[in-house]
Amino acid sequence: MIFEVREYVAVPGRLGAVVELFTSATVPLLAKHGMELVSAGRTLIGEHSWGELVYTLRFADLADLERRWGALLADPDWGAALAAAEADGPLFQTMRRRVLDAAPVTA
Repeated sequence: MIFEVREYVAVPGRLGAVVELFTSATVPLLAKHGMELVSAGRTLIGEHSWGELVYTLRFADLADLERRWGALLADPDWGAALAAAEADGPLFQTMRRRVLDAAPVTA
C-alpha cells in the first residue's frame, strides 16, 4: 500500500476557488475513479499557512496510482471543471506531490 500526498498552493486570493473546485468536482471524480481520499485540509501552521490545500490518497501500488490518475485526467468532466474554475485566471501557484511507502520503517 502507498499514499500520495498532494499540496496545492493557491494563487493569492484564489484559495476559495481551489477549495470549491476540490469539493464540487475533484472529490466526486476521485470517487468515480475508485480513488480513496484519506484526508484533506488546509495548512494551518508552516509554509503557505492558510493558502494551501493538502490531501492524501491511498493506493494499492504505483501501477494502481498511475492507472487511476490516468483515467481521472482523461475524464472530460475533469477538463470541463478545471476550465470553468480557471475562467477568471489560474488557481494554482505551485503543486507538489509525494508518494509514501506505507511499509513499517525499520532500522
